[in-house]
Amino acid sequence: MKITSIQLFAIHLPLKEPFIVSYQTYNYMPSIIVKVTTDDGFVGYGEGVPDEHVTGETFEGTFEIIKNTLGPAIIGKNPMEIERIHEVMNKTIYGAPTAKAAIDIACFDIMGKKLQQPVYQLIGGRYHEEFPITHVLSIAEPEEMAAEAALMMEKGYQSFKMKVGTKVSKDVERIKAVRSQVGEDIAIRVDVNQGWVNSATTITAVEQLKSLGLDWLEQPVAADDIDGMVEVKSKTTIPLMIDEGIKGKRDMREIIQKRAADKVNIKLMKCGGIYPAVKLAHQAELAGMECQIGSMVESSVGSAAGFHVAFSKKIITSVELTGPLKFSRDVGNLEYDVPFIRLTEKPGLGVEVNEETLKELTVFQGFVQ
Repeated sequence: MKITSIQLFAIHLPLKEPFIVSYQTYNYMPSIIVKVTTDDGFVGYGEGVPDEHVTGETFEGTFEIIKNTLGPAIIGKNPMEIERIHEVMNKTIYGAPTAKAAIDIACFDIMGKKLQQPVYQLIGGRYHEEFPITHVLSIAEPEEMAAEAALMMEKGYQSFKMKVGTKVSKDVERIKAVRSQVGEDIAIRVDVNQGWVNSATTITAVEQLKSLGLDWLEQPVAADDIDGMVEVKSKTTIPLMIDEGIKGKRDMREIIQKRAADKVNIKLMKCGGIYPAVKLAHQAELAGMECQIGSMVESSVGSAAGFHVAFSKKIITSVELTGPLKFSRDVGNLEYDVPFIRLTEKPGLGVEVNEETLKELTVFQGFVQ
């Protein structure tokens, strides 16, 4: 089996509502969909959603890297040989994890279809039967976030992830408003997206939050400030999750050595795809550190890839892969059973891509052979 061609579709995924985090407001999500074809007729789909604030990659740059650098390097290679595929990509270009993730995911989709098995059976087998879905509240006024949480509770959601990361006093108001609205039995996770910048500001915040029963506080300090995470962790009982600060195995080693977090948020777009994500989960498991699989707000393609990793690993205890629920149009048909996600036994990613919708959402495209 050999890769014979790669089609690239640079698309804009339309959001139902603007998605607001500490560093940007998104009215749509830019995504690169790749369609990899082999000489024996198998087709696999992958996705890359770049974020310049997290991995340093841009939408246009990711497209060009796949089209002109990574794509030509893997033409003629066997997609089943995923270790070799990653070696080739890593020797071809340093970094570029989102571009590599798109190719990795497509290769796994092909593997599953070739072997007539869902991807999770190729990376350890199914462990979890289902995961509860966490509804993400983007940054808004305290009363607006509380009202949205109340509405989502009526739909069955039992956990919320709050996006904050502005002025501490305003963020504390937001969190208190939501806790007051949902009561004490609903899980609340707070994601700062580096917005509090340093440990001093964060410690000021956690002192005001310690009585609110938060599940965890995610990435309050700058991504590279591992020592800042260590200091915050030493001065609060609120569990800490690291997100932007964990991209690959080198980061994971430092986090483990310094015990800089209680939990790590693994994202395929940050580490380079399914295969590297599995390796990170194994590293974390050796250290006894729980994991979450998160996303960059991906379509059904990227979200399904993340779910396959999550469902196959005991150490992965939560997921945040809600992109398809946020889009008014999607290229795939990943099914949610709100407020749960349960994967099927369909081969590969288990997602059918609507080629017509894909073409309608495409803003530019390319081809490699």
